[in-house]
Amino acid sequence: MAVEKFKSDVEAVDGLADAYKTLSAEIGKVIVGQTDVVRAVITSLFSNGHSLLVGVPGLAKTLLVSTISEVLDLDFKRIQFTPDLMPSDITGSEILDEERHFKFNKGPLFANIILADEINRTPPKTQAALLEAMQERSVTVSGVPHHLPKPFFVLATQNPIEQEGTYPLPEAQLDRFMFNIPLTYPSYQEEIDVVKATTAIQKHDLKKVMSGEQIMYFQELIRKIPIAENVLEYAVSLVSKTRPGTERATDKVNNYISWGAGPRASQYLVFGAKCNAAINGKYSPDIEDVQAIANYVLRHRIVRNYKAEAEGISEEDIIKSLF
Repeated sequence: MAVEKFKSDVEAVDGLADAYKTLSAEIGKVIVGQTDVVRAVITSLFSNGHSLLVGVPGLAKTLLVSTISEVLDLDFKRIQFTPDLMPSDITGSEILDEERHFKFNKGPLFANIILADEINRTPPKTQAALLEAMQERSVTVSGVPHHLPKPFFVLATQNPIEQEGTYPLPEAQLDRFMFNIPLTYPSYQEEIDVVKATTAIQKHDLKKVMSGEQIMYFQELIRKIPIAENVLEYAVSLVSKTRPGTERATDKVNNYISWGAGPRASQYLVFGAKCNAAINGKYSPDIEDVQAIANYVLRHRIVRNYKAEAEGISEEDIIKSLF
């Protein structure tokens, strides 16, 4: 699957929109519904960002990630996070070979797509090792850096209802994720379709529709997409409004937020808006594209205070009020 030679960037954006349709059609053979979740995951993949999927057990978080890895011609590894998992279990470690020389034995992080299952079940030390790899795209063992393969994409899952035996991710580490994607229960009809499909004999003939080289090409293309000054200013202004006690903060933010989003949120809003525009066949993002992905970018970067929790004001309510 070599990279197609597009005659111009405009043609390449059309190619990206077509690639998105093909990808979501293939994923749709296995995953019933969840179109917004699939769109968000593919958007973060093309934007070269990582995603955190948050939902109760049984909502096909793991199935979604393994299906995505199946339709992409990429190396995939799943790491089940547990309370006794050590950093070397995921990064790899040095071992003595037959000639008594130290040799680096690569851990499961050395793949293109990593499914970090139940990331909040492992101690902070192991979480930190994963998050360093996400940020630096390399791991350091015995002072020697080892570069991870490209593209490198982490999809972590988190179960929000179990608090016992979990280690919630601190805000600084949550900031490493481009998107925080909530998974909700399926509709009544979707659940009927899921049960019908999963309780009979299943055969899904999934095709590989994109190579790592093509993904890296489209990631580079997203950076090239032009953005109007007013749209860029809108994205930055949206983020600055989330910071309580500053001149742009709204009354709702001052009342209900104890901590706002940092500059990384502005960068991800622009990347996400560019990608959202491209997969919809547009050559430049507008304000609607920023709003379409704002919830995924901001919901884990703003911290509600006790008043918001007591009054049942969610992150989504606050973000919507900023529009």
